[in-house]
Amino acid sequence: MHFFARNNGQLWAEGVSLATLAEQVGTPCYVYSRATLERHYQVMDQALAGVDHLICFAVKACSNIAILQLLARLGSGFDIVSGGELARVLRAGGDPRKVVFSGVGKQPHEIAQALQVGIHCFNVESEQELATIERIAAELGLVAPISVRVNPEVDPRTHKYIATGLKSSKFGVAADVAETMYQRAARSKHLHIVGIDCHIGSQIMEIAPFVEAVGRVVELAERLRGQGIALEHLDVGGGLGIVYRDEAPALPEQLGEAVGQIARRHHLRLIMEPGRVIVGNAGILLTRVLGIKSNGDKDFVIVDAAMNDLIRPALYDAWHRLELVGASEDRPLALVDVVGPVCESGDFLAQDRQLPTCQNGDLLAVFGAGAYGFSMSSNYNSRPRSAEVLADGSTYQVIRSRETVADLWRGEMLVG
Repeated sequence: MHFFARNNGQLWAEGVSLATLAEQVGTPCYVYSRATLERHYQVMDQALAGVDHLICFAVKACSNIAILQLLARLGSGFDIVSGGELARVLRAGGDPRKVVFSGVGKQPHEIAQALQVGIHCFNVESEQELATIERIAAELGLVAPISVRVNPEVDPRTHKYIATGLKSSKFGVAADVAETMYQRAARSKHLHIVGIDCHIGSQIMEIAPFVEAVGRVVELAERLRGQGIALEHLDVGGGLGIVYRDEAPALPEQLGEAVGQIARRHHLRLIMEPGRVIVGNAGILLTRVLGIKSNGDKDFVIVDAAMNDLIRPALYDAWHRLELVGASEDRPLALVDVVGPVCESGDFLAQDRQLPTCQNGDLLAVFGAGAYGFSMSSNYNSRPRSAEVLADGSTYQVIRSRETVADLWRGEMLVG
């Protein structure tokens, strides 16, 4: 559920009028609901009640430090994929001891940074990376906590760009390679084995792929245990889907029960790395109509948000629900493409969509934009990135100021 609802025909975020907010902050802007964010985290946490567990929010989904701060206050850990994300977590008050560092391209300075602040573990993605972590730990006189990311070769039945558990993916290693890596780590003075990890993808609708993947991973865990290599935790990644249109994703309680039973049976602490399921429906993109255009058989609604603000429709052919912020019951429906100002044919928020007839100045809300919305935004076409706003009851706070044009060339130099 979320806390975006209508009041006398007008769309509100909690107790905040989106029309008023748009007038005061401008558009485009991202608007998050604190109540929705906190509720979704608590539902995920309660789904694992009775299981020794740690939830590590996937920072890549939404990295605003205010959002991370709210989650840290609730007890969340964090799944990071860069030194920049680690710095954000620390700035937001996150506990480094609850941080897992994933990703295939960890740079030496990022590994050193993570070791020095004392993260929970590295999710190691290759034999070469394991050697690099060992070398840097030795240079620093430290011991690196590690977990190997095992590729379980399970099809999550999602978009190919966000399927990460197949051998065609750049992520993880095969089980036999992982076993060799664990054996090497067990012999090292500068590596400490703490767990085993898998992550098969994102926007997954069913429980079965999770259970299949985790089953294959714990087979390896038991083999290692027979060799005297003890593991402390089982990291099953994230990826549980949400409703964008008419999907029927599995519930957090169902996932928690299924993987929780496996973790308890094998006496392992459970780590999960949810992102989208916590923040996806906690955020919308608010945009204003700039004009209406017809090219014969095709009608366009031109808005001030573009693919640089929300790239998911262009990149993934993703579907986001759009609603007029104002009352629309008396407006006839029209079949339109909703497009932005960016100079690309792929610059659209919706195609062939039935919407109430739009007029210049209307506000549109793009739902399900909290995950991979602002975090994937860019300055393409030299467009300043939008503001981010947090609705909290009857008040709101700007948690990221809108960029200025001068921000676009900050760090650039004119030649002499």
